[in-house]
Amino acid sequence: MNRAARKWVARVMLVDDHPLVRRGLRELIDDKPDLEVCGEAADANQALELLDQVNPDLMVVDISLGGVSGLDLIKRVRARNHEVKMLVSSMHDDQLYAERALRAGATGYVNKNEDPDRLLEAIQVVLKGGTFFSEAVTTRLLQQAVGNQAGQTDSPIGQLSNRELQVYEFIGQGLSTREIAGRLHLSVKTIESHREKIKAKLKLKSGVELNRHAIQWVLEQR
Repeated sequence: MNRAARKWVARVMLVDDHPLVRRGLRELIDDKPDLEVCGEAADANQALELLDQVNPDLMVVDISLGGVSGLDLIKRVRARNHEVKMLVSSMHDDQLYAERALRAGATGYVNKNEDPDRLLEAIQVVLKGGTFFSEAVTTRLLQQAVGNQAGQTDSPIGQLSNRELQVYEFIGQGLSTREIAGRLHLSVKTIESHREKIKAKLKLKSGVELNRHAIQWVLEQR
């Protein structure tokens, strides 16, 4: 077969901090003749180093990466490369994260609990320039576009900023303030400030109550 007759194959880069998840995604994607995995990264720094080397058409990014969040990574990639498309694949509820992902620069969101064919469908849609979100998220986005505030999430957690939400998740994972500061390369004082803002927004009275609330939330995401 001559080169002109060969079918175009889309290059997909995986960003997920779980090796088993990346292996499963690679097998799923490489099984399709028009898709190939061109690189894998376990965190944002690795992803940014690989970006220029592998030149992907699309990145499949998790939200929780253990340090710099997937949302921050998407913003950084978008600032450096306007061509690569980005799709979020996460265990987190899209009602809370999909709009944040869209604002960051992603054009699709798939929950990891969904059927694998759903992810493949999302990849194809996003590669063709479309957007891929759940029906509930799409409806809410449309309501907001026409000024219907009822479309916004009623969850108090939805009031948290991206950074506050990241700190909240780390709290739920059992990390101390100092450990969170180390993960995010921020000062302990800054993390303590985020904790106070989170408590105020969630109307929690103490640090113990915040820890309990965050742990329960993390468990519900699994």
